[in-house]
Amino acid sequence: MPSALLSDRTLISVSGADAEHFLQNILTTDLDSLAEGEAKPGALLTPQGKILFDFLVSRDRAGGFLLDCRAETADDFIRRLTLYKLRAKVEISKQDQILVAAAWVSDSPASASESTSSPNASTRLRDTRFREPAAAYRIYGEPVAGPADASGWHAYRIAHGVAESGSDYALGDAFPHDVLLDETGGVGFGKGCYVGQEVVSRMHHRGTARRRVLLVSSEAPLPEPGTDIVVNGRSIGALGSVAGNRGLAIVRIDRVKDALDGGMAVTAGDVPLSLSIPAWAKFTFPQVSAGAEEA
Repeated sequence: MPSALLSDRTLISVSGADAEHFLQNILTTDLDSLAEGEAKPGALLTPQGKILFDFLVSRDRAGGFLLDCRAETADDFIRRLTLYKLRAKVEISKQDQILVAAAWVSDSPASASESTSSPNASTRLRDTRFREPAAAYRIYGEPVAGPADASGWHAYRIAHGVAESGSDYALGDAFPHDVLLDETGGVGFGKGCYVGQEVVSRMHHRGTARRRVLLVSSEAPLPEPGTDIVVNGRSIGALGSVAGNRGLAIVRIDRVKDALDGGMAVTAGDVPLSLSIPAWAKFTFPQVSAGAEEA
């Protein structure tokens, strides 16, 4: 099983008697369904429902929680959490001395190097963003034998349609539905209120999410992340993470439907693209075209 150190990630510890109640009331993740040995996605939103911080959350062995987030956002994330703390019996601290690593089930036949880097089952957390037959894990606090640049990990993440802030979207610019948190268990639709809940719930029940993460492929190497994806001279989104001729993009799926129905080319730069929904996702392209909806 290949693995890689994620030097751009760090951990925030949230502990204390009120830790679970505190987090349950502000985060999108339903902690009631968070099992031991799992790392589930989630977000802290603006009151308008856009993602301020994204993370993986897991239970630690002392009864608290670990929030696995981008290292460059951790201090701001802690400050935002502290604003909501009020009188709650909660301690919030950055654990940047703890290593964060990822491991994943290779799509290629196992090799000797993979077997030597396999994590111990008792120390790994299942990353629930990945659906069978894919499988990925988080490892905290242990050295791993994987490459430092983590290119293999990001290629695996791209191949399975898992988007992350920084690489695929800017914080403050995306709703949970845009990045498939509603599909990966990152939003608890049956839980009580949390910050931004009203907007997210309305979008979900009305089925108004038009921007979605799609898989991008091409016969040629893809251009740089951030390149506009264009149909008939009109931008429908932008490239996010790229690995060779495969990538991710958040695009208007109604515009993609129009392109598919009309046989129109989809390009980024001068490169023709194919766009597809991740195999595990439940959403579909809209039945009504964008033109009909806007008529």
